[in-house]
Amino acid sequence: MPYTIDLSGRVAFITGASSGLGAQFARTLASAGAAVVLAARRVEKLKELRATIDAEGGDAHVIELDVTDHDSIKSAVAHAETEVGSIDILVNNSGVSTTQRLQDVSPEDFDYIFDTNVKGAFFVAQEVGKRMLARATGSAPGNYTGGRIINVASMAGLRVLPKIGAYCMSKSAVIQMTKAMALEWGRFGINVNAICPGYIDTEINHRHWQTEAGQKLVQMLPRKRVGQPKDLDALLVTLCSDQSHFINGAVIAADDGFGV
Repeated sequence: MPYTIDLSGRVAFITGASSGLGAQFARTLASAGAAVVLAARRVEKLKELRATIDAEGGDAHVIELDVTDHDSIKSAVAHAETEVGSIDILVNNSGVSTTQRLQDVSPEDFDYIFDTNVKGAFFVAQEVGKRMLARATGSAPGNYTGGRIINVASMAGLRVLPKIGAYCMSKSAVIQMTKAMALEWGRFGINVNAICPGYIDTEINHRHWQTEAGQKLVQMLPRKRVGQPKDLDALLVTLCSDQSHFINGAVIAADDGFGV
């Protein structure tokens, strides 16, 4: 028998949805039946993605969000729940990086990375988590109690790589954040897990793979290839579904064996 996962009736909030993995995650969850809230700073890009999802028969909504601004986080989550309904799924995807040796990292570089990757991710999850907890304890209305939070970390949080040390540190923090949230919120039916992608070909880095340095890196990978955004689809949908009820606090590498 064919096995399918249906997310109809669920609301998914995706940060960093304007491009790359975030845009792919949004399209994937919409195709699985979820109403998706596209959240990022680049609203025009979000509108283009919404048009694509709508044309494919999905249900998408655009919310402006700056994860480095706490007021923006609170406003965006409140707006999403008012417009679309209670958030059942959070895909905590916003992330940034810089490339330099550790001795060259400035305070501005450090804050740039940690404000988005750690502080922003934490307070987005906290804001959504508070609302999930309120429904689970009966202090807020909602037909669906519990929830799914997927924090997008990186294989760089599991394996240190040169020239992106601060980024590696930030993604390690996301992994520990995931475990802490899973421990505290799991008894309320809120499952919190982390995906650690390896090297994925997106529009941001696509040209790099054609360069000499990019090809050198590809030759270092176990199967001498980089992944495609769609390679994470099955894992994402599973973690968002009711079928993942026994998966909590997991840190799952999707890196084609690079971290082995």
